[in-house]
Amino acid sequence: MLSRRAGQNPKVRLRKRADGKKVFYFQYWMDLPGVEDRKRMTEVIGLVGQMTKSEAERKKLDFIQKLAINSNDYRIPSAHKFSDAIGYYRTEFGPTMHRPSTLNTWNSRITKHLEPDWKDCPLELINIQAVNEWAWKKRQAGLSWVLIKDALRTMQRVLSAFPKNTVPPFSQKQLRIPERDKLQMQIGSRHKVSFSWDQAAQVAEHIRTMDCLGDTRRGQYAVLVLLASASGLRCGELLALRGSDVDFKAKTIRVEQSTDQRNGGKIGPCKNATAYRTVHLGDAEGHAALIRLRQFLGLHPAPGDSLIFHSKRGAPLLQTTILSQGLHPALAALNLKKAGLHAFRRGCNRRWELAGINPAVIRQQMGHTTAAMTRLYTGEIPIEHVEAEFSTKFGIKIDVLENVENEVAA
Repeated sequence: MLSRRAGQNPKVRLRKRADGKKVFYFQYWMDLPGVEDRKRMTEVIGLVGQMTKSEAERKKLDFIQKLAINSNDYRIPSAHKFSDAIGYYRTEFGPTMHRPSTLNTWNSRITKHLEPDWKDCPLELINIQAVNEWAWKKRQAGLSWVLIKDALRTMQRVLSAFPKNTVPPFSQKQLRIPERDKLQMQIGSRHKVSFSWDQAAQVAEHIRTMDCLGDTRRGQYAVLVLLASASGLRCGELLALRGSDVDFKAKTIRVEQSTDQRNGGKIGPCKNATAYRTVHLGDAEGHAALIRLRQFLGLHPAPGDSLIFHSKRGAPLLQTTILSQGLHPALAALNLKKAGLHAFRRGCNRRWELAGINPAVIRQQMGHTTAAMTRLYTGEIPIEHVEAEFSTKFGIKIDVLENVENEVAA
């Protein structure tokens, strides 16, 4: 195996072609992306008799100079392919740096979307032009831009983690997404399902009447919905709560763990640093949820480090079970849009924002890493909330004006 190196000065040679004419030529080694062995290339300079050997030598030097293989700036292409980066991620980087749920999600994207198309591609050839071509083909095949961007985000991480990759990952800012598609993505984000406190109370009340559930499950699911709406906790955080995490006197809930719903509900660390927090339930909704939680714990105690929401064997509940047994049937019965527990988290974020809570406080309460994420949770405010806000701010003035108008008309 030849070493991959720069610095070549091939000799000018003579050879006879099939037609009997002699030509000047030389051979050199070319480093190719994704290939360990260099390829031997042949370049014909010209016919003997039409140039001297000295002229052929000058042309050879000019050709080598244009290739820049002897330049100090010459960079030998990587011999590695995307499959090498995938292998490193799966065996070394992913298992040590990511939570099992993240590793599972990313590996699914790799297997389904990236590996079939990119595994044999040299790392040198993965650039924004190639990425844009791939993204457009996927879009034409029916894949949404959200899934495409998620797959490419995984690809970027796999590439940046590979220690032998000298090529910087591409930027998603350079993706060629049609303006109409960008608009639809933004509209879709604004229309994500978000449940208000009143809707949460309706759902909880309906769950308490569901004959298909036992007494314990009815109580668990109803309190879980109210607590999700009042606190804004993530599903994994709610299902990892222990009795000692709730301080009824201070009206707080401490978040120190989370369940991994992709790994059988296994309890582990939280999503990120800002997820470790103490949430204050100081409004009327929080007070109502805490009353329901205290009543539930009076019937089903969770002393010390015991889980509040658990199965008969003491294991954390699974969101899939909660959705199929309680939440989704209740939403269907109440003619509400089908959604998961995250919709109550969004509703809580919106309620605090409309109440005028300081954005920094909301961000901390929600456990968001950026203010942009907190703003994203607001979505499109329902018209009834808009009307209520206008009524609060301008209701009296409008009534006075209407009275004046009625008097003039009379």
